[in-house]
Amino acid sequence: MALTLYHVSWCPECEVVREKLASLKLDYIDVIVPDARAFRQQVHEVSDQYYVPVLMDDDLVLTETEEILAYLDDRYGTDGGTAKPRPAKPSAEQTPASLGEDDQYPSCSRDGRVK
Repeated sequence: MALTLYHVSWCPECEVVREKLASLKLDYIDVIVPDARAFRQQVHEVSDQYYVPVLMDDDLVLTETEEILAYLDDRYGTDGGTAKPRPAKPSAEQTPASLGEDDQYPSCSRDGRVK
């Protein structure tokens, strides 16, 4: 098992996923990404989109909060592992030349609103 969660610290949907991981006592790699979507290159590399939360479990990539929560329940049930998020290894962050119109404001949901 190699769980990795890509998220921003202020996003309510990301918090719900972090709480679920903690309640299941699962180890995971905790990757906090930049607030502006255009700077979330790590997220795009694994999911072909810039929105968070994104959860990877080995080769499986989940990009919707409800899908992530359902998967965690189905796959790991109620007894999980040990709740200790592990920091991600630093990586070279790629910076786009400019921000797009939709990317000047941080967001964690597809419709641009924080839920």
